Amino acid sequence: MDNLLVSRLQFATTTSIHFLFVTLTLGLVLFVAGMQTAYTITGNPVYRRMTKFWGKIYVVNYAVGIVTGLVMEFQFGLNWSGLSKVTGNVFGVPLALETLIAFFAEATFLGMWIFGWDRIRRSVHLALIWLVALTAYASTFWIMVANAFLHHPVGFEMRGDQAYLTDFSALLTNSSLINTLLHVLSAAVLAGGLFVAGVSAWHFIKRTQEVDLFRRSMRWGLIVAPIGAFSIIHWGFLQEVVIEQTQPAKLAQMYQEPDRIAAAQQAMAQQFGPGDWAPPSWIAVPYQIMMNSAFVMALILLICLILLIRNWVVRLRVPLYVLVVMVPLPFVAVIAGWLVREVGRQPWTVYGLLTTENAVSDLPAAVVLLSFVGFTLVLGTLAVVDYMLIARFIRKGPDDELFGSTLERAAAERPAAHSF
Repeated sequence: MDNLLVSRLQFATTTSIHFLFVTLTLGLVLFVAGMQTAYTITGNPVYRRMTKFWGKIYVVNYAVGIVTGLVMEFQFGLNWSGLSKVTGNVFGVPLALETLIAFFAEATFLGMWIFGWDRIRRSVHLALIWLVALTAYASTFWIMVANAFLHHPVGFEMRGDQAYLTDFSALLTNSSLINTLLHVLSAAVLAGGLFVAGVSAWHFIKRTQEVDLFRRSMRWGLIVAPIGAFSIIHWGFLQEVVIEQTQPAKLAQMYQEPDRIAAAQQAMAQQFGPGDWAPPSWIAVPYQIMMNSAFVMALILLICLILLIRNWVVRLRVPLYVLVVMVPLPFVAVIAGWLVREVGRQPWTVYGLLTTENAVSDLPAAVVLLSFVGFTLVLGTLAVVDYMLIARFIRKGPDDELFGSTLERAAAERPAAHSF
């Protein structure tokens, strides 16, 4: 049993589970904020009901995401003490900022938004959900600053066997940051848009009585999702330009080009000494999954957007089933992309500075295996419970309650039932 292998598997599992929640959270919060903005401006009660319906799902997903995020961050000290010891003075700065924003500012604003319904001024309440969205994206920015440092370490100097931050601005202008950040955010927008459109499509398949609410939701989703789909392709290819400059062996493995792999391997052997410096060849598989699924989603969503013009998405009904089936695809693509980015950095934890072998904690493999099994069971259970709750709220459909708040004049304001 290999301590390094089990530690990597544990971190990969916990991070993958956490990333699923983060992706939906970042995508869905924009819809919740946008719908509440529409309600605040127009006063149309259907937008309020939309806000509450999608807001419930958002809050459940956010809560579980916070728990899985805590487990993930604990591992930096528990399983990867070598990383903390060597680069903690640099890597820890953006990580600490992300933690402060996500676990304090964002959670505080969200709590005020949840319990502020009908208790504070409408404009203030609207500002709170936009602050939640802003801090969520700020949190993502800082975690990607930390991640970019692992891929392209900048803004530091070595003093003995420890790295010290010398140029904070270099972290913010890291060539490995901006395109990757926008790629991740585009994936979240795609996931959120397709989730909203897919859930709305499911309700139309079930002959919902909430025609107006889900028709508007589907329009929002089908307008936003293609933007995310085409953006993810654009920023993904721009990332490859940077990867070619900073991690040529990764790009060569992604495209399975033996000559370039050999050249990159030889160059790194000359710089760092004998050894296997190329990432595993299997990263080409998740890369193809990610890339092809992005093209498929972009094409289908564009077609659905065109069909939306005359409401043919609902009339033809076949697109409704396609949208429902497509809901998991962004999450599959996200995990595939994460595998390409992180496994493609191997055998480095901090590229060119600290190998994964030297970053792992010196722990008995049996202890790490026990924690791996425990974390996987707990987080897997949380994931199942989360999606069961989300499915329950989806099946239940919109109602007039959210954490003790009710719609004013609900009976009078409820949209009339429509038939197809």
